Amino acid sequence: MTDNELLRSDGLKEGNAAPDFSFKGKNQRMNLADFRDRKVVLYFYPRDFTTGCTTEASEFTRDYEKFKSAGIEIIGVSPDTEESHEKFKQKMNIPYHLAADVDNSISKKYGTYGLKKFMGNEYMGVNRTTFLVDENGKIVRIFIKVKPIGHSNEVLEAFGITN
Repeated sequence: MTDNELLRSDGLKEGNAAPDFSFKGKNQRMNLADFRDRKVVLYFYPRDFTTGCTTEASEFTRDYEKFKSAGIEIIGVSPDTEESHEKFKQKMNIPYHLAADVDNSISKKYGTYGLKKFMGNEYMGVNRTTFLVDENGKIVRIFIKVKPIGHSNEVLEAFGITN
């Protein structure tokens, strides 16, 4: 059994409905359900402007046109504020949505908020995880313990899109 086949700690697994949530996008409130007519890459990351998160965002930005032309939307989720997301989007030229999850309510729904370990320290935070959601709002793939380098290509391949 692979990591992706394991039942998530919150019960979410491939084949389940993706929990809906709202966020501010393009100066209006949006919901995940607003994207029901297209596929969605929903990626959770720990923090704007950190090395790994910048790498991951850069790769999704680089490949955004490939996703967009295939009818796939990207939404990044982190505990940063909307203001931080705007600065991150401007600096990185990010063309897709970033959802502010300052109270971790979205990451808790998806089971991505939990215990982390770094340099011998344990703390609570967002674990880098990506969910692929189909046009009907079903989770079709879960990537856990994501490595930022090469992840965008990995997601493209999961959707059957070649470089």
